[in-house]
Formats: sequence, structure tokens, C-alpha cells
Amino acid sequence: MPDPQTAAAAVPHAPAPRVALVGDRSPGVRAHARVPGILDALAARDGLVLDAYWIPSADAEDAAALAAFDAVWLLPGSPYRSERGALTAVRTARERGIPFLGSCGGFQYAVLEFARHVCGLSGASHAEDAPPGADAADLLVVPLACSLVGHEGAVEVAAGSLARGVLGAERSVERYHCSYGLARGHLDVLRAHGLRFSGIDDAGDVRIAELPGHPFFLAALFQPELSGDGTRPHAFVRALARAATAHAAGRTGQLAGS
Repeated sequence: MPDPQTAAAAVPHAPAPRVALVGDRSPGVRAHARVPGILDALAARDGLVLDAYWIPSADAEDAAALAAFDAVWLLPGSPYRSERGALTAVRTARERGIPFLGSCGGFQYAVLEFARHVCGLSGASHAEDAPPGADAADLLVVPLACSLVGHEGAVEVAAGSLARGVLGAERSVERYHCSYGLARGHLDVLRAHGLRFSGIDDAGDVRIAELPGHPFFLAALFQPELSGDGTRPHAFVRALARAATAHAAGRTGQLAGS
């Protein structure tokens, strides 16, 4: 059963947006440990009260259950116990117009889902999960030449992008905790099918992806959960909360008008 993690009491007469925190929760994952405090800070500092539920990756295989949420946040902690669940979480949010944020592993699997189900790259794989002897040409997510575990780095954000609008700056310094990134060989195919790479590092490697035309779809290789001391939510997290609030309001309006 999902483990409820509610930030604060719902605003009277307005049910709090329901957010699926998809990932295999572990006290050993620093990003996971930060989430309760981030939810509290969203409520206290920004007035954004979320009704958030941890959904293990295996439970995320149920697309119908995820469709009932107002946002999906695919959190770090790969390899996920269920690759299928992680990909289903992304696909459900993408196809149903549910606000989505993917961070670190969530970024990697968001791009992998798009490659498989939109670009037709059915063999696209993640090096963490690829079977022995897998064709290197199919590897979409590969080990980084230099691990970013515990590192900070600058990200240049494209003008006119969702990420730029959310961050309000053309450059941002972000924290990482990962050892995998995107192979450059598939990027043109992904772009041609509509995925926008809106953030790159100083070496030109992709660090942010988004989906134009979707109500809210952002994925970052860095971990916004690790921003600051955890008491001031990262701009990406605040933007997800606002998008979830708008989605919930739209859903409530539809029910009222039915």
C-alpha cells in the first residue's frame, strides 16, 4: 500500500492536489529523506499544500491508479526495482497530460520512455538494466565519463523554454548525485520527435529535457531535492506544485460541470 506523506491539512473546501512520489523509498537516499521537509516548506513558504503519496516502482505499473493523481514526480534512486513501473509512470503522465517532474534517475527514464514509445526505438536501454552482451548502439543512458556524484555544476538554460521560465535565469548552478547520462548518438532522433533539450552543461551535455505542448513536463539530471538546505524548495519543485494545483482545479471544475 502507498505510504501517505501529507504536507499539511488541506485548504477548506478545496482538496489538496494529489501527487504521486514514484520511487523505491529508502532512508539511505538523501533525496528521499529531503522530500518531507520540502513538502512542509511548500506549504509554509508558498502556500502550496500537496497530498503526496509514495508509490513504489512496482505499484506504479498500474497506470489506472496513477491517472487519478494531479502530478507525478519520478524521484532518484535507480535502478528502480521495476523498470516497467518507472516507465509506466512517465508514460501515464505524458499521455494523460498530468504534470510531471523527473529528477536524476527520473530524467533518465523519462527520456528512455520517450525513445521507446514515441520514437519507436524499442531496443533503447539503460546501461544499469541492459543484459550482458546488449548492443551498444541501443544504449541510450550510459555511464558518464566523469561521475557527478556529489558534484555541483552550471547549467545553461535555453531562452523561451519552460525551464528558463521556471528558473528565471539563463544559467543555474545545480547539485548532482549520478553516474549516468544520455548518449549523444540518439539525441537528434529524440529532438525530431518533439523532445526539447533545454539545459546543457559547459561541455554541451544534456542536463534538462522538456516536452513542449504538454501542460508541464520537466526532467533534470540534477537533483532539485538537494537544493540548499531543503527549507526553500527548488524552482522546479515549486513549479510542479503549482501545475498540480492547476490540474486539480481543472479536474474539480470538470466534476462540478458534469
